[in-house]
Amino acid sequence: MATSHSGTATATNQALISLPASERVFSWHEHASLWFSLGVGLLVMQMGAYLVPAVGTFDAALAIALGTAVGAGLLAWTAKLGADSGLTSAGLMHQTYGSLFARLPVLLNIAQLIGWTTFELVIMRDGTAAIGKQSFGLSLDTVAGNAATTLLWGAVLTLLLMGSMTQLVRKIIGRYGLPLVIASLLWLSWQFGAKVQAGGWGVFMARAGDGSMGLLSAMDLVIAMPVSWLPLVADYARFGKSGKGAFSGTWIGFAVANIWCYALGVMVASVSAPDADLVNTLLLAQGGLIALSLILVDEIDNAYGDVYSGAVSSHSILPKVSIRTWGMALAVLCTGLALVLPMRGLEPFLLILSSVFVPLYGVILGRLGFGSTSSSIPWVKVDYLAAGIWIVGIGVFQALTNWAPQWGATLPTLLLTGVLAVVTRKRG
Repeated sequence: MATSHSGTATATNQALISLPASERVFSWHEHASLWFSLGVGLLVMQMGAYLVPAVGTFDAALAIALGTAVGAGLLAWTAKLGADSGLTSAGLMHQTYGSLFARLPVLLNIAQLIGWTTFELVIMRDGTAAIGKQSFGLSLDTVAGNAATTLLWGAVLTLLLMGSMTQLVRKIIGRYGLPLVIASLLWLSWQFGAKVQAGGWGVFMARAGDGSMGLLSAMDLVIAMPVSWLPLVADYARFGKSGKGAFSGTWIGFAVANIWCYALGVMVASVSAPDADLVNTLLLAQGGLIALSLILVDEIDNAYGDVYSGAVSSHSILPKVSIRTWGMALAVLCTGLALVLPMRGLEPFLLILSSVFVPLYGVILGRLGFGSTSSSIPWVKVDYLAAGIWIVGIGVFQALTNWAPQWGATLPTLLLTGVLAVVTRKRG
């Protein structure tokens, strides 16, 4: 017998059936709160810092605005599909690619979610070590210190996964976490905005890049962050009361957070020494300890979001294990990986993920995004056309990234796979 996300026994695969209307409890506010919170993070700020000095300030601002509009729009569109159908991300993959072939992208999604969760635990561990050293003189960056802080955050993550996802979003993130995170971002923006102002806003905006990255490739780097959430969004949006609320709440919530954190990363990098560590720079700001601590605590919901979605996807493959049990098992696995794996080279990792999931969702949106979304999964083992378009899309993305990076890879790949998916979908 499989078990549902609520823990009740059932003979069905809870990841591959439409969620009942009685369990769809998220309003616009819950969608916006969740995706604002998931959009905030030290990783996002570090991605913003990567834009400096590769591109100038004006191009960075343009890339952040346009890349976020596209990336958050894709998230919102996928959220609407999830809310309208009540299906998980795995369910949408099954509906598009067939029940047998869909297992491949589902497994890839599980693998990338394990990687992201491990990244988040390392970020929280390193942030804790920086706070301990800077503020209290503690040496937590030793082998023993790293192990202790990693196990601490891993334990917190595991405990959260023992509870209810919907209650976490509605009662903790929406009511308490969101106001504190917004206050932290406002404070850090004030502090680093004052440093920029001291040097002159005109000088800051006129800062030129070194030419190592063009506008379109910078947009690719910005879009990579929301794209990394595409395989997760339906797992939460299916709890939405309406597709309209899921669409607008997801788009606005994530877009505001993404623009804010990318821009803050650009500001911090622009007023810091070239080799300065972002976490230590934030700590040195007045009130930085409190602000960084709150943002660090907010990182746990990013890790939670990854693990919960990984558990839903894992349940879709092996439904005899409940979503809750899968979640706790994956949390323990990621904690172990964070203890032993080196976590460097974020940009290539993100772009590799984009090369898989951009065309994957280009096909899904092309097939399902232009009409009423069905809540049932057809019993087709392999949709060869959809699978072929996805594979071609991966090749196109990689080719553009390696041979024509100045043109960007995300938008051309999305356009190609989306159009091909629309043209080849069955009518009637």
